[in-house]
Amino acid sequence: MTHASGHVTCLVDLVFPNQTNHLGTLFGGHALSMMDKAASIAAHRYCRTTVVTASIERTDFLAPVYEGELAEVTASVIKTGRTSMVVEVELHAENMLTGDRRLCTRGKFNMVALDEHGKPTSVPPFSGAA
Repeated sequence: MTHASGHVTCLVDLVFPNQTNHLGTLFGGHALSMMDKAASIAAHRYCRTTVVTASIERTDFLAPVYEGELAEVTASVIKTGRTSMVVEVELHAENMLTGDRRLCTRGKFNMVALDEHGKPTSVPPFSGAA
């Protein structure tokens, strides 16, 4: 993941049984929820105004996250429009006993900045500088 914006968000959570399916792996919907939260925080930190999720461009589930592992989500603004931001989000799993890590899920979230009236508002242009 490229962290060019300087507004990187990292969230870490331990995967418990109530977050997994019958195979003992993290529910896809829970992974998306974690990723959306990180995208929202990264976008909010970038533009310092209220943001909402407009769409998810693509999400690839590459490997499972197992019960008892850490799920670490990182998010970074990688592109801006007039009122929107594209946030790249990755979810890595970590085995707490061995330290082994793997990329499990990757996605791009489109976030829109809102003013105090709930209307789209401009965001700072993306410079790509850290």
